[in-house]
Amino acid sequence: MDALTRAIYTAMRLRLATIHRYYPQRVEEVQYRQWQRVMRCLRSTEYGWSTHATRISSPEQYAELVPLVQYEDLREYTDRMIQGESNVLVRGGCDRFAISSGTSGGRSKYIPVNPLHLQMCHFKGGSDALWLYLATRPDSRFFRTKGLVLGGSQKPTPLAYGISQGDLSSILIERMPSLGSSIRVPSKETLMIEDWMQKIPAIIAETRDANVGSLSGVPSWMLTLIKRLLEDTHADNLSEVWSELEVFFHGGISFAPYREEYKRLIPSPRMQYRETYNASEGFFGIQDDPHDTAMLLMLDYGIYYEFIPLSELDTPHPNTIPLVDVEIGKTYALVISTLGGLYRYIIGDTVRFTQRNPYKFVIVGRTTNYINAFGEELMVCNADEALARICEEFQITVAEYTAAPAFDPMSGKGKHEWIIEFNEQPSDLAHFAHRLHEELRKINSDYDAKSSPGMTLQPLEIHSAPHGTFSRYLQEKGKLGGQNKIPRLRNDRTLFDEVRALF
Repeated sequence: MDALTRAIYTAMRLRLATIHRYYPQRVEEVQYRQWQRVMRCLRSTEYGWSTHATRISSPEQYAELVPLVQYEDLREYTDRMIQGESNVLVRGGCDRFAISSGTSGGRSKYIPVNPLHLQMCHFKGGSDALWLYLATRPDSRFFRTKGLVLGGSQKPTPLAYGISQGDLSSILIERMPSLGSSIRVPSKETLMIEDWMQKIPAIIAETRDANVGSLSGVPSWMLTLIKRLLEDTHADNLSEVWSELEVFFHGGISFAPYREEYKRLIPSPRMQYRETYNASEGFFGIQDDPHDTAMLLMLDYGIYYEFIPLSELDTPHPNTIPLVDVEIGKTYALVISTLGGLYRYIIGDTVRFTQRNPYKFVIVGRTTNYINAFGEELMVCNADEALARICEEFQITVAEYTAAPAFDPMSGKGKHEWIIEFNEQPSDLAHFAHRLHEELRKINSDYDAKSSPGMTLQPLEIHSAPHGTFSRYLQEKGKLGGQNKIPRLRNDRTLFDEVRALF
């Protein structure tokens, strides 16, 4: 490391030691302490009074008396908070609300981001991601270079003075601590531009001559920026523009379909990619090992975790288990209680643990982002993995994709239909589809069983979308840029048919 980076990293070694001390004996103790912190917040709110929080003296009672909720169960509370009411879901008021990126359709979710949760969770997670990265990078020059952050915008709400709404990224940029602000590019004013078509050229103008060493953002939108930058500079790859680029902190969507394209555009052997799980609702995980794509579950961010086994998810009253009872290899829906006013909140993501000491996990998909029309139980992680493997086999890359089931009532059989926007078109699309179908059978045993001779699931079909189709779709929905993303899999055809109608 250069002297400046080493000095800052050394000052934070105590924090790394704290993280490592959690495992294996103190996990239950640390989680109990987070539960106590959440309860102190809950008891001082109207929501706490309605759930009889003062009677609760243990996590077991908490699970009995406080209901599992999704966003629609809380909408009336967040709507009142946006209008300026206090002590509703959090102690005091809240002046910033993150619009959940979610999907391209449906009503927006407004997640409260109060100052306590912002400091103790989101900013703590951001700094921990850096310290865990530097712990494995003795050659880093992180603080001698600039960090390019790609985020969304925010605007005042029309209902109350001083209250704003926008992407979580815009809130983090607005209130970023001084250390991060000192190396961040571009300027806050540029990052807050609302029109994505104006923002990209403005970012390029400010950063093309900067000594950028790190990137942070959603892989799909960062890729859009990189390609526009290469067009503007006439460079063959990004290493020619930013020779000291060393890391990309990414999140929001799976990196698997984009990995090969990033390797092509950034050929530097020093380049690393680190995933973070920083959702609008909280910061949950950090990839601490460049050779292991699983993320470390962060335990002391004022978040109490519970997990719903996937088999219980659709039951009227699903049971939850604490962190210490999760099993390796099983899929769970994530339930969180936070200092940000979410209590026993089903966030909508499913995870699978790969180890318990320390607790590391991968994101499997969304509770609403899967296909199970024929008993195949296809999850996003299966689709991403299979597509990445076949793209590598064909030496091509993809920009975006989505898939949905198609049912033939005459035969009683069906198939999956995919829309893929390729960066390079495969020479034989039918063969590509055949190989993808076969790879999915290898990865997912349920998909394989339902694809057997005489069963209901027929080989998948691919529609190749013209370049820019998915961006056009998001633009028409008013969701271009920022943290917005296309759902990879849907169990209904609404999204698929809307995108298909564009070409």
